[in-house]
Amino acid sequence: MKFFVTGVCGQLGHDVVNCLIARGHTAVGSDIQPQYSGVADGTAVTRVPYVSLDITDKDKVSSVLNEIHPDVVVHCAAWTAVDAAEDEENQEKVYRINVDGTTFIAEACRGIDSKMVYISTDYVFNGQGEKPWEPDCKDYEPLSVYGSTKLGGEKAVSSILDKYFIVRIAWVFGVNGNNFIKTMLKVGKTHDEVRVVSDQIGTPTYTLDLARLLVDMSETDKYGYYHATNEGGYISWYDFTLEIYRQAGYTTKVTPVTTAEYGISKAKRPFNSRLDKSKLVEAGFEPLPTWQDALSRYLKVIEY
Repeated sequence: MKFFVTGVCGQLGHDVVNCLIARGHTAVGSDIQPQYSGVADGTAVTRVPYVSLDITDKDKVSSVLNEIHPDVVVHCAAWTAVDAAEDEENQEKVYRINVDGTTFIAEACRGIDSKMVYISTDYVFNGQGEKPWEPDCKDYEPLSVYGSTKLGGEKAVSSILDKYFIVRIAWVFGVNGNNFIKTMLKVGKTHDEVRVVSDQIGTPTYTLDLARLLVDMSETDKYGYYHATNEGGYISWYDFTLEIYRQAGYTTKVTPVTTAEYGISKAKRPFNSRLDKSKLVEAGFEPLPTWQDALSRYLKVIEY
């Protein structure tokens, strides 16, 4: 099968391309940069064809996808700077990328009869309560510009296409880019104590594991909405930090604080990011490994 992957300069796109090549598929990667600007680690993503593409350019999206004519488009590109999205000067751009760009890709997929995988987020929900959010739940009420625009992307995909996978993820970490783990390792190396939020609950997602699942999905016609994070139980960011430092051998003191005590964030964060993943098993897909195992593997491949 031939795949077109957007956002290959980010964490997930990088791993998706590598997984595709390892699986024997053909892949073309794209991002907005003139040339690939991710980690040059010698993996497949640095060797596959690369197309510079601004997804907010409708005509360019259409021409590129018509020329390449992939069987599947894995849409990883997005505006993901949650706090910066709240700035008034950025909001139109965020909408253009997350809603318009996704719409243009979905329309192009319809034109060439391609499957589409759209990566969404726990931020489409209001983050209240303690019950895990089910993938087919429509009680959205996003709290932020980022969440609202990712929801807009979901609605565009589901209204334009029949052959789609909408996959919501949370607390993402991967080799190719910055993330919570890298930040905590950096801070923990230079501080005796760190304060970490303990009232936001969810589960981490390792892009290496997620990429395998996305490719598994793409090889089927089991379309619809899914939730995909690592197994291992629901935790807080505080719990996650404790395990990061334990596995990394850090002795840094970790102090739990509430979201209100921590302050400083422009965008409202969901307190409840628990995602129900039972639909994956029901559809016959293999769940992701535990986040504890994912963290262990991840720490072996990054420098800190």
